[in-house]
Amino acid sequence: MTAESPELPLAAAFPAADREQWQRLVAGVLRKSGASEAAGDAAEDALATDLEDGIRVRPLYTAEDAPPLPGPPGFPPFVRASRPQGTAVSGWDVRQRHQGTDPRRVNEALLADLENGVTSVWPVVGAGGVPVSGLAEALRGVYLDLAPVVLDAGAEFPAAAEELLRLYGESGVALSEAAAVLGADPLGVLARTGDDRGLADGLAAAARLAGRVAEQAPRIRTVVVDALPYHEAGGSPAEELGASLATAVAYLRELTADGQGLGVDAACRQLEFRYAATADQFVTIAKLRAARRLWARVAEVCGASPAAAGQSQHAVTSTVMMARRDPWVNMLRTTVAALSAGLGGADAVTVLPFDTALGLPDAFARRIARNTQAVLLEESQLAKVIDPAGGSWYVESLTAELARAGWAFFQEIEAAGGQAAALRSGMIGDRLAQTWRRRSEDLAHRREPITGVSEFPRLAEAPLEREPAPEPAGGGLPRVRRDDAFEALRARSDALLAARGARPSAFLAALGPVAAHTARVAFAANLFQAGGIETVAEQVTAETAAAAFAASGARIACLCASDAVYAEQAAEVAAALKAAGAVRVYLAGRPGERRAEFAAAGVDTFVFAGCDAVGVLSSALDVTEVAA
Repeated sequence: MTAESPELPLAAAFPAADREQWQRLVAGVLRKSGASEAAGDAAEDALATDLEDGIRVRPLYTAEDAPPLPGPPGFPPFVRASRPQGTAVSGWDVRQRHQGTDPRRVNEALLADLENGVTSVWPVVGAGGVPVSGLAEALRGVYLDLAPVVLDAGAEFPAAAEELLRLYGESGVALSEAAAVLGADPLGVLARTGDDRGLADGLAAAARLAGRVAEQAPRIRTVVVDALPYHEAGGSPAEELGASLATAVAYLRELTADGQGLGVDAACRQLEFRYAATADQFVTIAKLRAARRLWARVAEVCGASPAAAGQSQHAVTSTVMMARRDPWVNMLRTTVAALSAGLGGADAVTVLPFDTALGLPDAFARRIARNTQAVLLEESQLAKVIDPAGGSWYVESLTAELARAGWAFFQEIEAAGGQAAALRSGMIGDRLAQTWRRRSEDLAHRREPITGVSEFPRLAEAPLEREPAPEPAGGGLPRVRRDDAFEALRARSDALLAARGARPSAFLAALGPVAAHTARVAFAANLFQAGGIETVAEQVTAETAAAAFAASGARIACLCASDAVYAEQAAEVAAALKAAGAVRVYLAGRPGERRAEFAAAGVDTFVFAGCDAVGVLSSALDVTEVAA
């Protein structure tokens, strides 16, 4: 710092660095570690990560990589925020979902949430929720002029909307002052149920309701563009974006049809968009920013004014990421997801309680869910900064790439005849199924780990019991969860525990000194326990292995040691374990050049980082079930 320059010249004392210099350093590290001999661009590429939708994340981003800045918040293309002030004035809307068939119990939960930080309520009405006739009881005591109500009524949205509008009148709230979302989403119903018999009537009813609301209630939105069915069927972020655009365009056409409907601006203001927020924070941030950019382009092409082209966004923490085992970890997942939604600029955020995957959440789970947002808003002051990720070369690049990929899928749907036609033909379902198959491979191989499920499971933890939730609408797109395959394995283990009084077990034969086997003992224990198979580890030699195995009560065994110790002892110990009655012998590590030798000695399967864990564990359970 000098008298001539009052500013601190950050990094001025260091020589300038360039990308080539960084690549040379990366190449040196790769070479020393034995990972690669690549140099230059190839060295940088060796550290890149492939995401869904053909997006490749590089390890380094510079100003040269980022697209041009998208303009200020509140102005087209609205990447940075739909409103100039973003959420900085009052924070985002803390919206809690309420599911249950008893209006009285729903009312108790709803009032408790409103008294403790929730700013809008999202009750399920009709099938799977309170009956339409019970909506008044569910909302009893709610100040309808203060707390917006968001309906989730499926095919029963016309009746539910009429009942809510009646309640506004009965409570003396002028429609001009009421704030609500009436939940009309006929294409969402088609996606969920596969039944399009009521689609035409549903679209017509939504258009009529929107026309009425637009004239009388400027703060009420009629239509929800819900992307959750596509996310929950295993779709990628870009597929979620593309499906939401195609759905919104279909609704825009319906609302403005035949010159008798709404104007484009009024129709745009009738839409609220709903997206999933996951624990992949940068993808969630970029997805929400890309969604606003894409919708701004659609609105512009359709003739909407800039004032009407901003997207109203509701982000909901993903059900796909929620685990049924060790559900406490879900608190961490939803915290990251909520943070990502806030950083991404969502107007409303719903944090699903950590026990949602197990049934109806209890009061503690709902409190944690709402307090998660309270901490982010009140203690972390997260909403006080508009678009905090803006200007990040990585986030701006990822936003642009997701926008391109989402637009491409939107064009595919439009080429297939639009959203309804693409759902009817199975085009969307097939595409989402392909994406989920690819992701399931990553999950099975633990390239995408699930903490508490596929990594660091706790077999001794007693499962949480919750009252069963009403069955959601089905028959259309499936609902998947990341833990599905491992949950099926654990269910098999639970059945064996119930039938026999003990889970299946695996004997971990630790060879050589502690330093030689500790890492692979930990790896093998983690692997087998992910399938509900308990482990017993003991340091053995070729002479003691048979007795130790017999004493363990296990029927399968796994050798654990360093490659050097394997070369000296693995063949003998494997043969001893086979002779002692092991129906299957595993070896923790890649087979390498000694595969044939080890196999001849009795090693049946090699397990290692990146192996098909689900296949290995399913086969192990098959063996233990038959062996017993």
